[in-house]
Amino acid sequence: MPARAVAGLRIRRAPQIVSYDATGFEDLGVNEYVIVDTDKCREAARVIVPPQHATPAGAALRPILRRATAFDLTQWQQLKLRECDALVQCRAQVEKHHLAMRLLTAEYNFDGSHLTFYFVAEGRVDFRSLVKDLAAVFPARVELWQIGPRDRAKLIGGLSPCGREICCERFLGDFPKATVKMAKDQDMPLGPNAATGLCGRPLCCLAYEQPTYQAARGRVPRVGDIVATERGQGRVIARNVLTECVTVQMEDSANATFSIAQVKLVAAARTNAHADAADEED
Repeated sequence: MPARAVAGLRIRRAPQIVSYDATGFEDLGVNEYVIVDTDKCREAARVIVPPQHATPAGAALRPILRRATAFDLTQWQQLKLRECDALVQCRAQVEKHHLAMRLLTAEYNFDGSHLTFYFVAEGRVDFRSLVKDLAAVFPARVELWQIGPRDRAKLIGGLSPCGREICCERFLGDFPKATVKMAKDQDMPLGPNAATGLCGRPLCCLAYEQPTYQAARGRVPRVGDIVATERGQGRVIARNVLTECVTVQMEDSANATFSIAQVKLVAAARTNAHADAADEED
Protein backbone atom coordinates (compact mmCIF):
# COMPACT_ATOMS: atom_id res chain seq x y z
CA MET A 1 0.00 0.00 0.00
CA PRO A 2 1.53 3.37 -1.00
CA ALA A 3 2.31 6.01 1.58
CA ARG A 4 -0.43 8.57 2.21
CA ALA A 5 -0.89 11.65 4.34
CA VAL A 6 -2.22 10.46 7.71
CA ALA A 7 -3.48 12.73 10.49
CA GLY A 8 -4.26 11.85 14.11
CA LEU A 9 -7.65 13.19 15.19
CA ARG A 10 -9.51 13.25 18.48
CA ILE A 11 -13.27 12.86 18.24
CA ARG A 12 -15.26 13.89 21.26
CA ARG A 13 -16.96 10.54 21.75
CA ALA A 14 -13.70 8.63 21.20
CA PRO A 15 -10.97 9.96 23.55
CA GLN A 16 -8.19 8.03 21.86
CA ILE A 17 -6.41 9.49 18.83
CA VAL A 18 -7.82 8.06 15.58
CA SER A 19 -5.92 8.02 12.29
CA TYR A 20 -7.62 9.44 9.19
CA ASP A 21 -6.55 9.78 5.57
CA ALA A 22 -5.57 13.45 5.14
CA THR A 23 -4.98 13.38 1.39
CA GLY A 24 -5.74 16.86 0.09
CA PHE A 25 -5.40 18.34 3.59
CA GLU A 26 -1.64 18.08 4.08
CA ASP A 27 -1.48 21.66 5.38
CA LEU A 28 -3.71 20.99 8.42
CA GLY A 29 -2.27 22.25 11.67
CA VAL A 30 -2.63 21.07 15.27
CA ASN A 31 -5.93 22.11 16.93
CA GLU A 32 -7.71 22.74 13.61
CA TYR A 33 -11.14 21.15 13.30
CA VAL A 34 -12.29 18.91 10.46
CA ILE A 35 -15.44 17.00 9.59
CA VAL A 36 -15.24 13.19 9.39
CA ASP A 37 -17.50 10.15 9.30
CA THR A 38 -17.45 7.67 12.20
CA ASP A 39 -19.17 4.33 12.75
CA LYS A 40 -22.20 6.16 14.15
CA CYS A 41 -22.51 9.55 12.49
CA ARG A 42 -20.71 12.57 11.07
CA GLU A 43 -18.57 14.36 13.64
CA ALA A 44 -16.26 17.31 14.14
CA ALA A 45 -12.74 16.24 15.13
CA ARG A 46 -9.69 18.14 16.36
CA VAL A 47 -6.29 17.60 14.78
CA ILE A 48 -3.85 16.26 17.38
CA VAL A 49 -1.13 14.92 15.08
CA PRO A 50 -0.64 16.95 11.86
CA PRO A 51 -0.59 15.08 8.53
CA GLN A 52 2.48 12.96 7.96
CA HIS A 53 3.28 10.62 5.10
CA ALA A 54 2.95 7.03 6.28
CA THR A 55 1.91 3.62 5.03
CA PRO A 56 -1.38 2.74 6.76
CA ALA A 57 -1.44 -0.70 8.38
CA GLY A 58 -4.55 -2.86 8.23
CA ALA A 59 -7.85 -1.63 6.83
CA ALA A 60 -8.06 1.48 4.68
CA LEU A 61 -8.44 4.69 6.63
CA ARG A 62 -11.52 6.85 6.45
CA PRO A 63 -10.86 10.15 4.67
CA ILE A 64 -11.18 13.63 6.14
CA LEU A 65 -14.25 15.11 4.42
CA ARG A 66 -13.58 18.83 4.81
CA ARG A 67 -12.40 21.53 7.14
CA ALA A 68 -14.92 22.63 9.76
CA THR A 69 -16.35 26.06 9.04
CA ALA A 70 -17.05 28.83 11.52
CA PHE A 71 -20.75 27.99 11.15
CA ASP A 72 -20.08 24.33 12.03
CA LEU A 73 -18.21 25.25 15.21
CA THR A 74 -20.74 27.92 16.25
CA GLN A 75 -23.62 25.47 15.76
CA TRP A 76 -21.75 22.83 17.74
CA GLN A 77 -21.10 25.25 20.60
CA GLN A 78 -24.79 26.18 20.73
CA LEU A 79 -25.71 22.50 20.86
CA LYS A 80 -23.31 21.95 23.77
CA LEU A 81 -25.24 24.59 25.72
CA ARG A 82 -28.40 22.53 25.24
CA GLU A 83 -26.91 19.28 26.55
CA CYS A 84 -27.69 20.03 30.21
CA ASP A 85 -31.34 20.65 29.37
CA ALA A 86 -31.42 17.44 27.32
CA LEU A 87 -30.04 15.55 30.31
CA VAL A 88 -32.77 16.94 32.59
CA GLN A 89 -35.48 15.87 30.13
CA CYS A 90 -33.99 12.41 29.78
CA ARG A 91 -33.82 11.95 33.56
CA ALA A 92 -37.53 12.76 33.76
CA GLN A 93 -38.22 10.03 31.21
CA VAL A 94 -36.05 7.56 33.12
CA GLU A 95 -38.08 8.20 36.28
CA LYS A 96 -41.28 7.81 34.30
CA HIS A 97 -40.18 4.35 33.13
CA HIS A 98 -38.78 3.39 36.59
CA LEU A 99 -35.45 2.29 35.14
CA ALA A 100 -32.51 1.42 37.44
CA MET A 101 -29.95 3.53 35.62
CA ARG A 102 -27.96 6.66 36.45
CA LEU A 103 -27.52 9.19 33.67
CA LEU A 104 -24.13 10.91 33.55
CA THR A 105 -24.04 13.23 30.57
CA ALA A 106 -25.58 14.05 27.20
CA GLU A 107 -23.63 14.68 23.99
CA TYR A 108 -24.68 16.12 20.63
CA ASN A 109 -22.65 15.61 17.49
CA PHE A 110 -21.61 18.76 15.63
CA ASP A 111 -24.80 19.20 13.58
CA GLY A 112 -27.35 17.96 16.13
CA SER A 113 -28.41 14.92 14.12
CA HIS A 114 -27.29 12.53 16.88
CA LEU A 115 -27.80 12.79 20.65
CA THR A 116 -26.08 10.31 22.95
CA PHE A 117 -26.79 9.77 26.64
CA TYR A 118 -24.21 7.99 28.80
CA PHE A 119 -25.29 6.07 31.89
CA VAL A 120 -24.15 3.53 34.46
CA ALA A 121 -26.18 0.65 35.87
CA GLU A 122 -25.62 -2.50 37.92
CA GLY A 123 -26.72 -4.82 35.13
CA ARG A 124 -28.37 -4.80 31.73
CA VAL A 125 -31.20 -2.31 31.27
CA ASP A 126 -34.07 -2.70 28.80
CA PHE A 127 -34.47 0.89 27.63
CA ARG A 128 -36.28 0.25 24.34
CA SER A 129 -39.46 2.00 25.45
CA LEU A 130 -37.37 4.87 26.84
CA VAL A 131 -35.67 5.40 23.48
CA LYS A 132 -39.06 5.58 21.75
CA ASP A 133 -40.22 8.33 24.10
CA LEU A 134 -36.94 10.22 23.76
CA ALA A 135 -37.20 10.07 19.96
CA ALA A 136 -40.53 11.89 20.27
CA VAL A 137 -38.94 14.58 22.46
CA PHE A 138 -35.71 15.27 20.55
CA PRO A 139 -35.47 15.89 16.78
CA ALA A 140 -32.35 13.73 16.55
CA ARG A 141 -31.32 10.10 16.51
CA VAL A 142 -31.09 9.17 20.20
CA GLU A 143 -28.67 6.57 21.55
CA LEU A 144 -27.99 5.38 25.12
CA TRP A 145 -24.59 3.99 25.99
CA GLN A 146 -23.93 2.05 29.17
CA ILE A 147 -20.37 2.63 30.33
CA GLY A 148 -18.10 1.11 32.96
CA PRO A 149 -16.52 2.65 36.07
CA ARG A 150 -13.38 3.83 34.29
CA ASP A 151 -15.33 5.66 31.58
CA ARG A 152 -17.52 7.15 34.30
CA ALA A 153 -14.49 8.57 36.11
CA LYS A 154 -13.16 10.01 32.84
CA LEU A 155 -16.48 11.72 32.08
CA ILE A 156 -17.01 13.15 35.55
CA GLY A 157 -13.38 13.94 36.39
CA GLY A 158 -11.91 14.69 39.80
CA LEU A 159 -8.69 14.69 41.79
CA SER A 160 -6.47 11.66 42.20
CA PRO A 161 -4.71 10.70 45.48
CA CYS A 162 -1.63 12.66 44.33
CA GLY A 163 -3.71 15.85 44.35
CA ARG A 164 -3.76 16.38 40.58
CA GLU A 165 -6.51 15.85 38.02
CA ILE A 166 -7.05 12.19 37.27
CA CYS A 167 -4.83 11.05 34.41
CA CYS A 168 -7.65 9.69 32.23
CA GLU A 169 -9.37 13.08 32.23
CA ARG A 170 -6.21 15.13 31.76
CA PHE A 171 -4.18 13.33 29.10
CA LEU A 172 -4.73 9.58 28.72
CA GLY A 173 -6.33 8.60 25.42
CA ASP A 174 -6.89 4.99 26.43
CA PHE A 175 -6.95 3.02 29.66
CA PRO A 176 -3.73 1.09 30.36
CA LYS A 177 -3.89 -2.32 31.98
CA ALA A 178 -3.05 -1.79 35.65
CA THR A 179 -2.97 -4.63 38.17
CA VAL A 180 -2.58 -5.21 41.92
CA LYS A 181 0.71 -6.96 41.21
CA MET A 182 2.07 -3.67 39.86
CA ALA A 183 1.16 -2.05 43.18
CA LYS A 184 3.13 -4.79 44.99
CA ASP A 185 6.11 -4.28 42.68
CA GLN A 186 6.03 -0.55 43.46
CA ASP A 187 5.86 -1.12 47.24
CA MET A 188 2.48 0.56 47.56
CA PRO A 189 0.21 -0.24 50.52
CA LEU A 190 -2.43 -2.80 49.59
CA GLY A 191 -5.13 -1.79 52.05
CA PRO A 192 -8.66 -0.84 50.93
CA ASN A 193 -8.54 1.93 48.29
CA ALA A 194 -4.81 2.45 48.80
CA ALA A 195 -3.83 1.78 45.18
CA THR A 196 -7.16 2.44 43.48
CA GLY A 197 -8.46 5.45 41.62
CA LEU A 198 -11.85 7.16 41.70
CA CYS A 199 -13.17 4.39 39.47
CA GLY A 200 -12.38 1.76 42.11
CA ARG A 201 -9.86 0.08 39.78
CA PRO A 202 -6.05 -0.01 40.11
CA LEU A 203 -4.47 3.39 39.45
CA CYS A 204 -3.60 3.97 35.78
CA CYS A 205 -0.27 5.49 36.79
CA LEU A 206 0.82 2.05 38.02
CA ALA A 207 0.98 0.88 34.41
CA TYR A 208 3.14 3.61 32.95
CA GLU A 209 5.45 3.73 35.98
CA GLN A 210 5.91 -0.05 36.02
CA PRO A 211 8.85 -0.21 33.52
CA THR A 212 10.87 2.17 35.72
CA TYR A 213 10.29 0.01 38.79
CA GLN A 214 11.01 -3.20 36.87
CA ALA A 215 14.33 -1.81 35.69
CA ALA A 216 15.34 -0.77 39.21
CA ARG A 217 13.86 -3.53 41.36
CA GLY A 218 16.73 -5.94 40.65
CA ARG A 219 19.25 -3.40 41.93
CA VAL A 220 17.47 -2.38 45.12
CA PRO A 221 17.35 -4.85 48.06
CA ARG A 222 13.88 -5.91 49.18
CA VAL A 223 12.31 -5.25 52.55
CA GLY A 224 13.49 -8.02 54.88
CA ASP A 225 16.83 -8.58 53.14
CA ILE A 226 19.96 -8.68 55.30
CA VAL A 227 22.63 -6.31 54.01
CA ALA A 228 26.15 -5.32 54.99
CA THR A 229 26.98 -1.63 55.39
CA GLU A 230 29.90 0.44 56.62
CA ARG A 231 28.17 0.40 60.05
CA GLY A 232 27.73 -3.37 60.10
CA GLN A 233 24.90 -5.69 59.12
CA GLY A 234 21.22 -4.87 59.29
CA ARG A 235 17.80 -5.66 57.93
CA VAL A 236 16.12 -3.58 55.22
CA ILE A 237 12.88 -2.13 56.63
CA ALA A 238 12.02 0.27 53.79
CA ARG A 239 13.21 1.09 50.31
CA ASN A 240 12.74 3.82 47.71
CA VAL A 241 13.15 2.24 44.29
CA LEU A 242 13.19 5.54 42.38
CA THR A 243 15.98 7.10 44.48
CA GLU A 244 17.66 3.68 44.88
CA CYS A 245 17.97 4.05 48.64
CA VAL A 246 17.15 1.68 51.50
CA THR A 247 16.47 2.21 55.18
CA VAL A 248 18.28 -0.36 57.32
CA GLN A 249 17.64 -1.35 60.92
CA MET A 250 21.07 -1.96 62.39
CA GLU A 251 21.94 -4.56 64.99
CA ASP A 252 21.77 -1.88 67.71
CA SER A 253 18.14 -1.13 66.60
CA ALA A 254 19.09 2.26 65.15
CA ASN A 255 17.83 3.08 61.64
CA ALA A 256 20.02 4.46 58.86
CA THR A 257 19.47 5.23 55.16
CA PHE A 258 21.99 4.12 52.52
CA SER A 259 22.25 4.25 48.76
CA ILE A 260 22.46 0.88 47.04
CA ALA A 261 26.14 1.58 46.34
CA GLN A 262 26.74 1.57 50.11
CA VAL A 263 25.15 -1.81 50.85
CA LYS A 264 25.86 -5.41 49.91
CA LEU A 265 23.29 -8.19 50.03
CA VAL A 266 24.09 -10.85 52.62
CA ALA A 267 20.87 -12.86 52.71
CA ALA A 268 17.63 -12.50 50.79
CA ALA A 269 14.41 -12.23 52.76
CA ARG A 270 12.70 -14.96 50.74
CA THR A 271 14.52 -17.80 49.04
CA ASN A 272 11.47 -19.98 48.57
CA ALA A 273 10.93 -20.28 44.81
CA HIS A 274 7.29 -21.28 45.31
CA ALA A 275 6.61 -18.13 47.33
CA ASP A 276 8.22 -15.98 44.63
CA ALA A 277 6.14 -17.71 41.98
CA ALA A 278 3.01 -16.97 43.99
CA ASP A 279 3.94 -13.28 43.95
CA GLU A 280 4.21 -13.40 40.16
CA GLU A 281 0.71 -14.87 39.85
CA ASP A 282 -1.01 -12.23 42.03
